[in-house]
Amino acid sequence: MTCASRFFSHSKKLRHAHNVLRNDHAILMRWFANDARPSVDKVDKISRFSQRGHGNEHGISKFSSGGCFNIGNGAGNPTKVSAMEMLRRNVRARKMHPPAIGIVFSSRQPITARSFSTDGGLPPHQAIGMPSLSPTMTEGNIARWLKKEGDKVSTGEVLCEVETDKATVEMECMEEGYLAKILRGDGSSGIKVGEIIAITVEEEEDVAKFKDYTPSTSDAAPEPKAPSAPTPPKKETEEAPVASQEPKASKPTAPSSGGDRVFASPLAKKLAEDHNISLSNIRGTGPGGRIVKADIEDYLASHGKEVSQAHKLDKTTSGDLDYTDIPHTQIRKITASRLLQSKQTIPHYYLTVDTCVDKLMELRGQLNALQEASGGKRISINDLVIKAAALALRKVPQCNSSWTNDFIRQYHNVNINVAVQTDNGLYVPVIRDADRKGLSKISDEVKHLAQKAKDNSLKPEDYEGGTFTVSNLGGPFGIKQFCAIINPPQSGILAVGSAERRVVPGTGPDQYRVASFMTVTLSCDHRVIDGAIGAEWLKAFKGYIENPASMLL
Repeated sequence: MTCASRFFSHSKKLRHAHNVLRNDHAILMRWFANDARPSVDKVDKISRFSQRGHGNEHGISKFSSGGCFNIGNGAGNPTKVSAMEMLRRNVRARKMHPPAIGIVFSSRQPITARSFSTDGGLPPHQAIGMPSLSPTMTEGNIARWLKKEGDKVSTGEVLCEVETDKATVEMECMEEGYLAKILRGDGSSGIKVGEIIAITVEEEEDVAKFKDYTPSTSDAAPEPKAPSAPTPPKKETEEAPVASQEPKASKPTAPSSGGDRVFASPLAKKLAEDHNISLSNIRGTGPGGRIVKADIEDYLASHGKEVSQAHKLDKTTSGDLDYTDIPHTQIRKITASRLLQSKQTIPHYYLTVDTCVDKLMELRGQLNALQEASGGKRISINDLVIKAAALALRKVPQCNSSWTNDFIRQYHNVNINVAVQTDNGLYVPVIRDADRKGLSKISDEVKHLAQKAKDNSLKPEDYEGGTFTVSNLGGPFGIKQFCAIINPPQSGILAVGSAERRVVPGTGPDQYRVASFMTVTLSCDHRVIDGAIGAEWLKAFKGYIENPASMLL
């Protein structure tokens, strides 16, 4: 390990070490001396031959230029023996004390680690993989690159913007160097976590050497069905005459991509989608078989009529329906999977209560008058609901918990997620320690995070770590009552309906008055929150809503 660490720390000096190993046969015999060790500080000394200790036990007299040794045969006549034969003889002679051969050079490139390549003359470089920017992220998209190929990058500088399953996050550079190659350009989608997206180098003159670089198949993530890979090639060879009739019916580089994935530029993908063309039917002419714009245009020129006829046939078989296929966004895909998991694995039950909000609206009017006088932002009903929910959680902490297989985790922080609908999907930014914050602070944070959600610029710290969720469809949309799905791993979510005017009995006989009531429904995980506990929480929440002055205590 010490030798390896020293080797990597002297990368610049060892840049041409592979040439030494390839051209100088003397390095193969360096292990003859007991105390000989490879020197990583001075590579030019690595080929010197040591004859100390047991290094000359076979009577080595001369090292020939052809990679052979002249050794004594016991009769005084030298015999020429190859270097590999010398290795075998000395291994047999020294079985009890096998010496260290030296440094092992590996050409395999770990993702996001510096690689010392010995093939193709590539200089040392660093492969940057798609990072995991959220706990649930499995793949992401490249929104745009902020650096171009050849640009100098420093530690902490933003390389590109990555669309995760929750938001768009800036990816920073970890080491200083130069951006040599961008493998996944602007708009690239469906990039698996760990897949290489760019290459950086230490020296500016090395950038040009990666102009036509493509990642090897060893860099791709292994597929679980890899053992069955030898079978398809046999079938392909048998069906070769049929395939030759349609040379563009399959993409030859697909097997090396690790499955059914097809490599294509973002512009080519967009062009193929616009013309309803399957990329698997096109042979790529770009680097590494990558499909580029010219390939799509050539396909349209030669198969234009076939494509239009296929489109008409598809429209006919679908009953002349006019429709548009909208691709899934990352946030919508992850939201769908988490909600499906929630409904399938969490035993939901629902508690509904009507709360009188006359005093709440009166207090809101008074607070907004003070806010306007001081230049602050107006406080909404939802801000008061968040505060009341947070105080109820502090009062009934059993509802501020999560289920695990071994225990129930009860949180000491009250962090409220607030559901925000955007064009890209549903976001749930978090208000941390909502029970300890004032209404003005909660109002400012909700408005700020909601705007970030609409701009698709939330960061992981803006939505992670919530312990309870509030979803309000009443104020914005006038929904009277609904049942929300729990946001795992939380155990409860409050669905807030709209406030409506109702006629209720007055204090005396035949007396009536009009009051405003808001319907709320608590969705509970029955594994954590028993029915009585959920009812106790709703009682506390209703108390804060109907007597809002108690929230100030």
